[in-house]
Amino acid sequence: MGNKIKELLGFEENTPYVKKYLFDANITSSIYMSVVVIVLEIWMILRTLIKYVILSDKSRDFTWIVQHFYSYVILLTMGILMLIYAIKYRKNKEGVSKNLGFGLIAAFSVICLGFGIYISGLDYAGGKQILTFLTMELYVTCLLVWKPYISFIILSATFLFFYNNTIMAQNMEFQTGDKINLFMFWISIFMTSVSIYRQRFDEGSKEERLEAVNEKLEKAAVYDELTGIHNMRYFYENVPEILILSGNKVHDKVFLFLDIENFKNYNDQFGFVKGNEILTNTARLIEKTFEGALVARQADDRFAVLTDWEGAIEKADIVRQNFYSHDDEIYMGLKVGAYRPDDIYCDPRQGIDRARYACSTIKKQYDKNFREYDKKMGEGFFKLQYIVNNIDKAVEKGYIKVYYQPVVWSETRKLAGCEALARWVDPKYGFLSPGDFIPVLEEHRQIHKLDKCIYETVCRDIRESLDKGEKAVPVSLNFSRLDFELMDTVSVIEELVTKYDIDRHYLHIEVTESALTDDMSVLRSAVDSFREKGYEIWLDDFGSGYSSLNVLKDYHFDVMKIDMVFLRSFKENQNSRIIIKKIIEMAYDLGINTLTEGVETEEMVEFLAEVGCGRLQGYYYGKPMPVHDFREKFLTAEDPQQV
Repeated sequence: MGNKIKELLGFEENTPYVKKYLFDANITSSIYMSVVVIVLEIWMILRTLIKYVILSDKSRDFTWIVQHFYSYVILLTMGILMLIYAIKYRKNKEGVSKNLGFGLIAAFSVICLGFGIYISGLDYAGGKQILTFLTMELYVTCLLVWKPYISFIILSATFLFFYNNTIMAQNMEFQTGDKINLFMFWISIFMTSVSIYRQRFDEGSKEERLEAVNEKLEKAAVYDELTGIHNMRYFYENVPEILILSGNKVHDKVFLFLDIENFKNYNDQFGFVKGNEILTNTARLIEKTFEGALVARQADDRFAVLTDWEGAIEKADIVRQNFYSHDDEIYMGLKVGAYRPDDIYCDPRQGIDRARYACSTIKKQYDKNFREYDKKMGEGFFKLQYIVNNIDKAVEKGYIKVYYQPVVWSETRKLAGCEALARWVDPKYGFLSPGDFIPVLEEHRQIHKLDKCIYETVCRDIRESLDKGEKAVPVSLNFSRLDFELMDTVSVIEELVTKYDIDRHYLHIEVTESALTDDMSVLRSAVDSFREKGYEIWLDDFGSGYSSLNVLKDYHFDVMKIDMVFLRSFKENQNSRIIIKKIIEMAYDLGINTLTEGVETEEMVEFLAEVGCGRLQGYYYGKPMPVHDFREKFLTAEDPQQV
């Protein structure tokens, strides 16, 4: 209750924004007040001079004329001063002293109230109404905004002074009804001033909240929420002006694309909180090192800079030398790609894309950290752009082909199934391998278009085999992390199963280990949904990342595909055999079947069969091949199941 009363009377401290809002409101009101005062006082001065001086009206004595004349002049002067200040403040709020404004408003108020008391005292003595006093009270306490307790003090002091020092002091008769009316005027004016204050206060508070929201939205529009540096929208909007201002020295500018290497593995091992610290510190380091340049976070662990070519390489080295992962177990580096614009009209998106492409060419080269885009790279870059721009056309025209690689049982050497792999046979570039287009489509978030095409082709091929009376085999479908983000994977597969009327056991859902280490509730929900509907869930590329054991702890799989990396030095490195054996034993204990990729020799086959690996896949049994060749070799032979 006490707090409510304090709030009602205005004892709470207003925010700087509300204070400014109320001050601005008073300045606006003072403009109207001063204009009215100036007009009225000029009219009263002229009327007094004409009536009592020029026309020699003797109804008033000289003392009365002088008293009124000086009162009009004083109020007029104050009104003019107030109006001049108010207009100047409205034109240039930052360049005009607010303290002077507070002083003028206070002085203007005091003179208005004094004028009202003085003139109404004379009027009442002459048998007239006290309208001037009441008008000035309304002017000061209702048009101007005061805290309620200040309005209370002003009204109480002026009403008491008017009653005691003007009426009672002059022994003028004041009827009981007039006293009641005077008190009622006091109450009414006070309550009106309180109401006006609360209204203006609420308006100011609401505007403050709206401005805070707008400021946050404006900041979000041009600043990266995590790191606090500018985002790419701001970058793209400001590049053209910088390039145009550089004129014929535009070639002295350079786009830089900075990419933190191995950041994902750091995130997987130490979590997103630590990873976000790395990103924030790196952003600040880049902004500090490239002071005065245009710096933005491009996405994830990548940053964009537009700066002067002179010193750019040295500054990039400074960032790299000061960059570290806080942990010696995980190597983290910084790769930088550069592109120098040819003219002032260079598209900023193209500039960054080319710098990014230059960076991508040294991605896995640990002895190279900086690469500038040159004409020789142009062919590769244009190929990249072609892939991104033509994926829809490739799907529509049938340039995307599905190749099948056999999977066999290690014990019987018979066909167990196959894996569906994408190939792009293009009219311009010819045969494109997965390494040419899959990373590009993933980077540009277009991979789901390719994968959806593969899924439909596989289902159609299975339907054709069944219709021909061939014995169809299960097919493993690869799913990227982005597939779960960019489309409803469960709905897509379910619709295809219904469309082609095939059993769910023909499709195996194959998810890479790296995808599962990302903290995505959508992905987990989709995997759970696939399992509930009866699909087998396969873990692909086990052992290729840093979080294999965490994945096994958090998910249940039907089959684990052991990455081919363990077989690369099979002959020379005995440790590979030990690791593979232990992985298979662990999988067996977890109730997971195993498949090893990269099988190329009889020696590998015999070893894997001996240690209990259930399925084998690799060039030893067959390279990925078109559906026609796969059917001819494996599904229509005399012993179609013998590989």
